[in-house]
Amino acid sequence: MDRAAFTRRTLLLGTASGLSVFALAACTTAQPQPTPSVTGTPTPTLVPQPLSMRRTDWAGDAFARGSFSYPAVGATPEHRAALREPVSDRVFFAGEATATDEPGTVQGARESGLRAGAEVVALADDTERIAVIGAGMAGLSAARLLVDAGFDVIVIEARDRTGGRIDTVTDADWPFPIELGPSFIRSSATTDLDEQLTVLGAASVEFTTQAEVRTRAGAVVDLDPVGAEGMAAALAWAADQARDVSVERAIVDSGNGTLSTTVADTGVSPADWLDHDLATGLKVDTGAGPGEVSAWYAPGAPALSDSDASADSGTDSGTDATPPAPRLVLGGFRTLLDDLAADIDVVTSNVVTLVAYDDNGVSLRLGAGESMSVDRVIVTIPLGVLQDEALEFSPALPFAHRGAIAALGMGVLDKVWLRFEEPFWTTDAPLWTIVGGDPDFPVWVNLLPLTGEPVLMGVVAAENADRLASVTDEDFLVAALSALEPFLAAP
Repeated sequence: MDRAAFTRRTLLLGTASGLSVFALAACTTAQPQPTPSVTGTPTPTLVPQPLSMRRTDWAGDAFARGSFSYPAVGATPEHRAALREPVSDRVFFAGEATATDEPGTVQGARESGLRAGAEVVALADDTERIAVIGAGMAGLSAARLLVDAGFDVIVIEARDRTGGRIDTVTDADWPFPIELGPSFIRSSATTDLDEQLTVLGAASVEFTTQAEVRTRAGAVVDLDPVGAEGMAAALAWAADQARDVSVERAIVDSGNGTLSTTVADTGVSPADWLDHDLATGLKVDTGAGPGEVSAWYAPGAPALSDSDASADSGTDSGTDATPPAPRLVLGGFRTLLDDLAADIDVVTSNVVTLVAYDDNGVSLRLGAGESMSVDRVIVTIPLGVLQDEALEFSPALPFAHRGAIAALGMGVLDKVWLRFEEPFWTTDAPLWTIVGGDPDFPVWVNLLPLTGEPVLMGVVAAENADRLASVTDEDFLVAALSALEPFLAAP
């Protein structure tokens, strides 16, 4: 293998050309850009225009290709285990898709980075140079561990910023930092992320998972468990089948999809409640529709669950087991990332296009044509980018790795943040959901009782997110404001 000398100056010269970014981005479709503020003609809705809006498009992001991984039909926890296996003791993998516990979450990403870093420490000596591809939570966690252990580490990041799918926005349009990526920490006995944020001066608050549910007509209704019960029965039926099927197929074939469409006095039918459970639970937890998610390993399935719920899930699944309340980050995940990256050699705006490895080491090729040699590499790029084959491996990855990449799913959950001059709603509930009518934004977080600011965050997932990703900012805003009409205060 060619182990030609490569310097940070060479890398920075390549960055200045901009070619390394466009090498990957030029072959992707255009994506709507976040809009800091909203101006122009009023949209056709009774909800007032916001002062500011930010939206996301994670599927259209060339360096993400989705929001987080989920268990697709046929995927199992063994696929995640296969993906995190080192290759020839030279190429190591981290990222939420490889997490042993809580894949799809920030804490899962951190755990995976610490695990990969420890694997390198166990095999390498401290004279070796280690590259980490990706400066998200997994990459920076691995790099921090390695630097603290005395290794020479370089982190190569395709974006012009660190953080990956964690994207904290702090500017004059917003009274506090907003998170375009994950906003929540799922509480568990194995994570201390909330404590670390507190130490660093970034606030987080316990967040209720009990939503105020409204019909499209604006009536507040009690959550009817009939939908969640039908879902649980379908997943229990699927667990006894000889082969995995989709959640949708399990609902239909188990007979739990025949709920009545006759509306009750509330204006909501049993079938509406099943749709509500799918829209505010399964789709938000996985970023995928019921026709794509494994019934064996869906969130809440009785099988040994893959725990694929999103870190952004805050909905009430209606199941008997009540998970610990998540915590909402208000002081910015960026604080934790900046602390991890302190004194680490991070080079941004450089795309790695080839990882070539043999018994002697690893050679990396960058988008602008440069190459560099290291002893070992930790790859933390998202599953969606691996599935796009934007990064080439030579020789090709073992079949088990390629099979895992193909089997796992990459879900999509996008957000809209809206800041209003004053609240148009009167409810103090911090979590809202909508039943009936299939709204694009079925879940909303009300920041007013938590921050004193009239700010709302809505989520759109799965096929709804795919459809809205291609529309203009104006049409995106129309869809968001239309979904908020049930929460208008009575005149």
